[in-house]
Amino acid sequence: MDAATGAGATEAHLRRLEALYASAPINALFRSTLRLPAPGRAEIRFEVEPAHFHAAGAAHGTIYFKMLDDAAFYAANAMVPDQFVLTTQFNLFLTRPVTAGQLVALGAWVSGRRRVLIAESRLLTADGEEVARGQGTFMRSRIPLASLPGYASAEAG
Repeated sequence: MDAATGAGATEAHLRRLEALYASAPINALFRSTLRLPAPGRAEIRFEVEPAHFHAAGAAHGTIYFKMLDDAAFYAANAMVPDQFVLTTQFNLFLTRPVTAGQLVALGAWVSGRRRVLIAESRLLTADGEEVARGQGTFMRSRIPLASLPGYASAEAG
């Protein structure tokens, strides 16, 4: 975010993005929580349960993708105060299966602010072991954040 935006506006933007995430219907299927500690940073917590397993008894790849994409996406959108961004490409690297417990996806903005942004994410177990990582490109859309009910109606503080 640029210096002219101001700390109060930045904080309000981050809280509104958290509310937007919570309002997404997909999160009724994948109960998770988003926290944006600073512009360009995201943290998502998710509990792996047997309902998320594939036939071999471990978390399905959709869990990895959702958490990693969301963390990178919100880290990127935290850098854009006025428009919703869209994932245009995402690379996913799975390193080990997960069968239970809490996962934490950490997202970080890497570069870009005008039209295309790059962000990366890591998926960690509760004890800090990395189980996957991802990197994506995100593009500003023509959708104003203020037009999205979950963002516009959120309390700023």
